[in-house]
Amino acid sequence: MNRRKSREKAVQILFSMDMTEATAQEALVNLMEEDDEDVHEKAAENMEFLTELVKGTFAHQTEIDSKISQYLRGWTIGRIANVDRAILRLAGYEMMYREDIPVRVTLNEAVELAKVFGTDDSPKFINGVLSSMSRDLEQAEHKE
Repeated sequence: MNRRKSREKAVQILFSMDMTEATAQEALVNLMEEDDEDVHEKAAENMEFLTELVKGTFAHQTEIDSKISQYLRGWTIGRIANVDRAILRLAGYEMMYREDIPVRVTLNEAVELAKVFGTDDSPKFINGVLSSMSRDLEQAEHKE
């Protein structure tokens, strides 16, 4: 499983967690039970990446949602499509907490995920929110 596939699985898990209120650990266990042939044959490194994405996003969800909400003009985090919310949360986690992943990679991956899982309007919406967020995060870094 490469990093893109890990992100795809992470979006599916985050979406599921949002719908069922499962914990990160429960959702990961469910994935392994449902998809054990696919998951268990993959490299441990990428399983670790997937696990970190899911657990990290879940652990920081309040902070991530607060940050994303700053860029939702006329919307609340609860009103946007569940899949778009999952993609934004995942990308928000990467941008805010994973300095080892370049922001442009996160932006590109999020737009690609929106093309796969979202509506026709999702890629543009995701790109707009995350582009604004990345500019502000970058400006904050330069001030420090």
